[in-house]
Amino acid sequence: MYPLPDNEWQRVIDLADYDLDFSALQDTFKDLTKLAAKVTGTDISLINLIDSYTQWSIASHGLDLVSMPREDSVCQYTILQPDSLEVKDLQLDQRFAQQWYVADDPHLRYYFGIPLKSSQGTHLGALCVLDPKSKELDPEKIELLHIIAAEVVSRLNIIREVAYLKRQATELEESKKRVAHDIRGPLGGIISMAQLVTSSGSTIKLHEILELIEVMQHSSKSLLDLADEILVNDDKWHHRKQDSVSHEVFHQARFKEMLEKLYAPQARAKGIDLSVSTDATTELLPFSRNKVLQIAGNLISNALKFTPQQGWVRVSTKLTDEGTYNLLSLVVEDSGQGMASDKVAAILKGEGTSSHGTAGESGYGFGLPLVKHLVETLNGQLRVGSTPGHGSCFEVSLRQPK
Repeated sequence: MYPLPDNEWQRVIDLADYDLDFSALQDTFKDLTKLAAKVTGTDISLINLIDSYTQWSIASHGLDLVSMPREDSVCQYTILQPDSLEVKDLQLDQRFAQQWYVADDPHLRYYFGIPLKSSQGTHLGALCVLDPKSKELDPEKIELLHIIAAEVVSRLNIIREVAYLKRQATELEESKKRVAHDIRGPLGGIISMAQLVTSSGSTIKLHEILELIEVMQHSSKSLLDLADEILVNDDKWHHRKQDSVSHEVFHQARFKEMLEKLYAPQARAKGIDLSVSTDATTELLPFSRNKVLQIAGNLISNALKFTPQQGWVRVSTKLTDEGTYNLLSLVVEDSGQGMASDKVAAILKGEGTSSHGTAGESGYGFGLPLVKHLVETLNGQLRVGSTPGHGSCFEVSLRQPK
């Protein structure tokens, strides 16, 4: 069993909260990996984020690396350290001597890594430098690496904040549309009652006028409440720059592209046929990407883990009109080992435990519980169907505002 931080559950939740597309961050962090390599005089520098299954290299210098299984990485040990991890010679360390990056090209020997610490105190991953030759980093260079690592986290926080502002801006726009719709009712009532008073002339009784005025007062108060809602939200947002809260169009076609880019290489490496399909009639309808990529990614990683070579994993999405909202359906099926009913029940209770995959992949036990947690935070539903020896099917349903 491979090592885990004591706060692993909180760590994976914190990473999921950043809601990152691991394939789209190279341009944001490339300069920092180049700087780290230059500062230390090493050939290679990586910025790695580690989720339940995978180490994602979101930026790299000197080595074209996108991802690797978590259990094969050096950085899985770095996130256990309070400050840093140095390995003078990877070839002499039994944990890494047989790994491809040591035994084969690029024949790495030296490693130095610094944990990327979130504002919650969890380690999201690591900034690391590597080289085919042994190195000796002086304290000044190590201090500069710590500064670079802090800048990595700062940029991650900015990305998260911008994403949050975008979601809030979208919700504000929807709120304005709803308020505009709600105003029509009270305003129409006030106009109708005023017309009734003026058209009735002297025939209308005083008590009838007073009753109408009372109703008009209630309608007017409703209008004032709605106006307050608009003003409060506008005051909250009118200082924000428009480019920082611009609406991000996210739809099934874009979602499919992201999933294929992230997980097709892993599937190919294990000899598994991975396919992602969308509902052609709704694939360009926008929906919120909030946590959806993290949910899908964990389900796909789990499916790949428990599906043998020559097997298949199928992912499908659909957006259905449910009247006041759209329903996003995400289905991940596989031809893997399958599970007994008691294990399925444990997953649905958030009590699922992990085991080794079909190719001996290490199990950490947090992937599927994390999916359940994320789905529940979005008020969605998770359904699991599985039979030992006949694969599994995970279906997620999430309500999406129109």
